[in-house]
Amino acid sequence: MKTDVQIAQEAKMLPIVEIAKNLGIDEDNLELYGKYKAKISLDVLKNMKDQPDGKLILVTAINPTAAGEGKTTTNVGLSMALNRIGKKAITTLREPSLGPCFGVKGGAAGGGYAQVVPMDDINLHFTGDIHAVTTSNNLLAALIDNHLHQGNKLNIDPKRITWRRALDMNDRALRDITVGLGPKGNGVARVDGFDISVASEIMAILCLALDMQDLKARLSKMIIGYNYNNEPITAGQLEATGSLALLLKDAIKPNLVQTLENTPAIIHGGPFANIAHGANSVVATKTAMKLADYCVTEAGFGADLGAEKFFNITSRFGEFKPNAVVIVATVRALKNHGGVKKADLGLENIEALAKGFENLEKQVENVRLFGVPSVVALNIFPTDTENELKFVQDRCNELGVDMVLSDVWAKGGEGGEALAHKVVELIETKENNFKFLYDVNMSIQEKIETIAKEIYGADGVEFTSSALKEIEKYKKFDLDKMPICMAKTQYSLSDDPKKLGRPRGFKITISSIRASAGAGFLVALTGDIMTMPGLPKIPAANNMDILDDGEIIGLF
Repeated sequence: MKTDVQIAQEAKMLPIVEIAKNLGIDEDNLELYGKYKAKISLDVLKNMKDQPDGKLILVTAINPTAAGEGKTTTNVGLSMALNRIGKKAITTLREPSLGPCFGVKGGAAGGGYAQVVPMDDINLHFTGDIHAVTTSNNLLAALIDNHLHQGNKLNIDPKRITWRRALDMNDRALRDITVGLGPKGNGVARVDGFDISVASEIMAILCLALDMQDLKARLSKMIIGYNYNNEPITAGQLEATGSLALLLKDAIKPNLVQTLENTPAIIHGGPFANIAHGANSVVATKTAMKLADYCVTEAGFGADLGAEKFFNITSRFGEFKPNAVVIVATVRALKNHGGVKKADLGLENIEALAKGFENLEKQVENVRLFGVPSVVALNIFPTDTENELKFVQDRCNELGVDMVLSDVWAKGGEGGEALAHKVVELIETKENNFKFLYDVNMSIQEKIETIAKEIYGADGVEFTSSALKEIEKYKKFDLDKMPICMAKTQYSLSDDPKKLGRPRGFKITISSIRASAGAGFLVALTGDIMTMPGLPKIPAANNMDILDDGEIIGLF
């Protein structure tokens, strides 16, 4: 079997102006980045605001495992399959971060014959959006330290600065640093640190902003720290809004590429799914819904994180009403949730499959809480046995949810036609009663407890004393009426990554709460969430290279 990179490099791509033309976008509304990538002018969405929206399909999954589930692959394959059965569909995705690309995962543009291309460009620098976020983030950091050095007119407490620097790379050595050392001209000495760029609040803002005016309004509200009177200081007070927006003037425009089968793909933004809301930009999704009959999008990690946030945060700000949900799983991943080690996943094990199925069962229940019809897409592997496939089918029938086998990795859109027909059937025949899980006017504690009990299946929530103090602080400054963005491990329904399957009899501990006032949500941190990952013992970067003829190896 060819590698993903080999398959991608053999793709017969159409010029991006031709992909755009088929969508009704003329070349005057494109900014070309070579022959196969382009940015779409915001005027396209603005000029289509009165046109009806297409249907919105959300792709989510069980809690991710080392066995792999294929959520992005399903997203891409489903969009291609919809076009194959005569529908007009667009896929929308997040932009891959360089950190994971060179760390553990490798690339993130789908897989096999269900990929977006040019895969190498998308996984590397693409159109520079993440670099723009990095630079904007670090300009604000520089303005903060310069303000301290130049007299500190805003009376900022250097020990209470919450804004950190950013880098789009896994670099654990930068998690905690000291700046301003040396002679007096080097500024005020203080403790600082780096987050990976996709964890920056600016990335979350870029993905939630509706236009440049909204972007500026959100940037100005970002809290960078507190003064000696314990009052929040914002980027607007530092007079940073205009320059930050200037650096993002191109990054706010969505990027148009294509799949291996020339289905249009809009890839834009990339907020972390466990520290932020984990979805591509609202602008990208809105644009796709105007240009096509079906928009296929996805949310990061399992339904307990990505889908919950897509419904409660992204849909709230984007005013979306998702029409259908696809929940992705594999027999291998379910057995992994049932306690089977990766080396033994190819062996039939109905007992472990039954135990691991409980994770899928809970994610199906989670989606139902929002009133949206769903279907389970089971990505098949050669090692799956008839007994295992029948077991999953029978259990899904008992749950009252349809299960469809998907083979888009090996067959592309053809392998997803059954899934495409089922999704269209759901949208056309099933009642959609979409609703939010909670009212933003509930107290912070009530909103967090609702998510923990209803989505995770927790018995309750424990708040540390520092978290309770932060809650009181946010109430004082009228920051408590915002959605909650849970920062939790992606590997478990609980806040313990080792508790696989469907854990019971546990509580969620909230260690602290951060205000992302510009993005418009509060981040509740549980467990040990890392905002600057580190590289593994053998990074994916060690196996990457570019040959003399330009062939790329090892990226995925």
